[in-house]
Amino acid sequence: MAIYSEGGNFSAFASLNNGQTVFFNSFFNNPKGPNEDSLFFSKASALALETPDLKIIQDNAIGGVSTPQILTPKVLGDTFGGSPADTDNIIEHIIQPGDSLQSIAENYNISLNTLLWANGLINSSKIKVGQTLVILPVSGLLHVVKSGDTIGGISQKYKSKTDAIVAFNSLANEADIYIGDILIVPDGVMPKTSSSINIQTAIADNFFIFPTEGKITQGLHYYNAVDVANKCGTSVYAAASGQIQRVKYGYNFGGGNYITILHSGGIVTYYGHLMTIFVKPGDVVNVGDRIALIGGQPGMAGAGRSTGCHLHFETIGAKNPLAKYLIGAKINFK
Repeated sequence: MAIYSEGGNFSAFASLNNGQTVFFNSFFNNPKGPNEDSLFFSKASALALETPDLKIIQDNAIGGVSTPQILTPKVLGDTFGGSPADTDNIIEHIIQPGDSLQSIAENYNISLNTLLWANGLINSSKIKVGQTLVILPVSGLLHVVKSGDTIGGISQKYKSKTDAIVAFNSLANEADIYIGDILIVPDGVMPKTSSSINIQTAIADNFFIFPTEGKITQGLHYYNAVDVANKCGTSVYAAASGQIQRVKYGYNFGGGNYITILHSGGIVTYYGHLMTIFVKPGDVVNVGDRIALIGGQPGMAGAGRSTGCHLHFETIGAKNPLAKYLIGAKINFK
């Protein structure tokens, strides 16, 4: 039996009488990895990869594989249920018995107004168990960028600081904004004359096509999004013709790698939790063009805050065409 190291991973192997080298770990028996037959990457499968698999071979040899890793509290939290304090992410809170708007705001250390503004509520709004609320990472509000908007104008409108908006949204500079961007305005105050951010333009039923194939696993949530689950690597298509605006990589408030496309009438589509992206800003795409591959497996680069392989599909300025489908409904790209 021998041990070798490659890329910091140590493996044990043995040579049989016929000269064949054999690795002793069940993971290597499946060349496609643990996610071949399961949509979501489970805790059980994660532990299976971390635990050395020792086996006795022909009563005279033992083999094992171990992958030593240093796990930070954040990694452990993301893998086994999430961190108790997501101070840099937009998250969703499912209302529990005994919750009130005030107690929810206090629990997340944001102002009551922040909670109300982010969810289109007022002080007298009624909430119910099971309802989902958007939670911003700081006190302030969300702003959807429209044609003619500038960071200076946004900061003046909401009495916030220009540099705070640029920094918190990881913008390159004040000019780095596009129609349809959803910005967090730290410490912003909603003007009394301002209307809800969820303004939707009426469009024809055939304006959008399905952006991918899969199963609806979460209905309308966050700003105007629907989740479609399928295996990582499933193709993602442009839901309508338009121009690529943003291509961003990284965590991005939990959305992971994402693309936004500007369509006619100022409508924008957002495609989040992507594994691979095939386009760049400025590209013109036709309806049905393949633009990316589904990602979202926990631990995968660019997955963001995701529980499994799926597409987060959002429309800004128009009704989401997937919102009419029930949880569990299958959609097929055409």
